Amino acid sequence: MQLSRRALLALASASLFSVAAQAQGWPAKPIRLIVPFPPGGGTDMITREVANKMAAFGYTFVVENRPGSGGNLGVDAAAKAPADGYTLVMGQTSNVAINATLYAKLPYDPVKDLTPVALVATSPLVIVTGAGSPFKTIADVVKAAKEKPGSINYATSGNGTVSHLAAESFQRAAGITLTHIPYKGAAQGATDVMSGQVQLYLSTVPTLLGFIKSGKMRPLAVTSLQRVDDIKDVPTVAESGYKNFESTTWFGILGPANLPKDVVAKLNADFNKALKDPKLEKQLNDQGADVATGTPEQFAKLVREDIPRWGKLVKESGAKVD
Repeated sequence: MQLSRRALLALASASLFSVAAQAQGWPAKPIRLIVPFPPGGGTDMITREVANKMAAFGYTFVVENRPGSGGNLGVDAAAKAPADGYTLVMGQTSNVAINATLYAKLPYDPVKDLTPVALVATSPLVIVTGAGSPFKTIADVVKAAKEKPGSINYATSGNGTVSHLAAESFQRAAGITLTHIPYKGAAQGATDVMSGQVQLYLSTVPTLLGFIKSGKMRPLAVTSLQRVDDIKDVPTVAESGYKNFESTTWFGILGPANLPKDVVAKLNADFNKALKDPKLEKQLNDQGADVATGTPEQFAKLVREDIPRWGKLVKESGAKVD
């Protein structure tokens, strides 16, 4: 009996040593990091800045843009990849939290099929108009909308996105009715706003910051409770008369379900270290995003809580996708 116990202890020790050895050797090859949106957008820019910084910790990330179906295609590809840590995705509020309610048949379960690894950043939205628009403030928009309900249209990157739901919330707060024009991406919507065909545009600060700095778009307000450092002269919606109004989006690294705990712990620790770098923080700030760190458990809790919170807004708005 004593020999049996010794044998079992020896076997357990060997097993633990094997796992530890594997953890020490990971990663042994480049990691595929999926961006579920086209190149050049806010999510893509944030992903590439963070991936580049992770090289300092011995990682090689190969960023792959895989857009489609509101981000669902890219997230689904990550969810169905082998759970070895070599395929990750930059998830976002829309494709992880909102789409769970927005799509009747989502190809993945955002809680059961994904492993939250590391929260990376948060970003408010910004409400803009074209440079030639008569609107100078949110008050101008509200006044015009009340005079002719439904006459003012606004663009977003699609039905049920954070931007769409934020606009729906603002309309309720202001007691106005606007007309939503969903686009499949940022580029065409931006073109139509700058030409005056569409009067307003809501999107993340990183997506629209270049247009704002070039003077092609006029920012009216940001949806965070605090002003954005890179556009400090732009008031918040709350400062514009709608107390406590807030709507932000988050960006975070996720992988397939059942990722090895040691791999998740290593990735989380190294992402958090990278995000503490002042240069990277400034790069993200310059794009209108704020660094966000934390444990995998905290990120998982955020996902679980955001699904019903955004789901309520989806149902109230009547948002649908084809």
